[in-house]
Amino acid sequence: MNNAGVHIKLVIVAAIWGFGWPAGRVVATELEPITAAWIRYVMVVAMFLIFLKWTDQWTTPSKKQWKQVGWIGFYSTFMYQVLFMYGMGYTAAGDASLMITFNPLFTAFLAVLFLDERMSWRLLGGLALAFAGVAVLFLASPNTAIPKLDRWIGNAFIAGAALAWATSTIIMKRVMTEVPDDADGPLSPLHLTVWSSVIGLAILTPWAGFESLNAGWTSPSMDAWTGIVFLAVFSTVLSYVWFADGIRIIGAGPAAFYVYLVPPFGILAGWLLLNEQLGASLLVSFALIVGGVVLAQSKQKGAGQAS
Repeated sequence: MNNAGVHIKLVIVAAIWGFGWPAGRVVATELEPITAAWIRYVMVVAMFLIFLKWTDQWTTPSKKQWKQVGWIGFYSTFMYQVLFMYGMGYTAAGDASLMITFNPLFTAFLAVLFLDERMSWRLLGGLALAFAGVAVLFLASPNTAIPKLDRWIGNAFIAGAALAWATSTIIMKRVMTEVPDDADGPLSPLHLTVWSSVIGLAILTPWAGFESLNAGWTSPSMDAWTGIVFLAVFSTVLSYVWFADGIRIIGAGPAAFYVYLVPPFGILAGWLLLNEQLGASLLVSFALIVGGVVLAQSKQKGAGQAS
């Protein structure tokens, strides 16, 4: 099998991202959300900067690119992390891993609004299927040990996190195609991720300080520290580097396929680590949401863009 090592790495990445959901649940139930996100990104930024230096890829954005990177950092790091941590404080890991699959649908919809891409019946049909899957998740989740209202609130936060990430993706697409006059060339996805993480950490810092002053500092347990380290080292830095390497070697489309493995791993991890419940409703919800994503991203035969 060609590039077998890359495919194995991508399966591992999907598993890591799946197991990141129960890790987030553990952290969110012990620490204040913004403080938890701040601790995670202190580690992430330090490792990313060391990686750039170690691999001799140190390149900084131009003045105008810093403004673009700032918006990416606001949405992809600050907004996403805050909504993710708040959401995991309320809902089950398995439920949340299904909700985040709305990300590509939100991205496609925002591309219609802001990148002048055409609306298609496939996108509308995909959204309808996905919303049906979310309805199943909201109304028939097997994780009844968590109060229904809490799960609904948490799922809404995770949907917001998916929307925040989709927004950053749209901005990133523009940044990688529109080069300002004070820059030598576009920033790579790696550099956009690193420098937006730096900006995101800078935004998180005063909020984390304010949160700690008001709520007080809670010393994390060993389980919480393990969760934070897992989210920072494996779920963010290592997984991003491996996933980006997969895109470079086998292409964005084949690499993106492995993202569909994240919810099954997330549900399995929630069951193994947090004693969450399994149920047919999770399978139905997964089939509807992923089916909606596949439909929305499909193309009509012989046509460049469906109308």
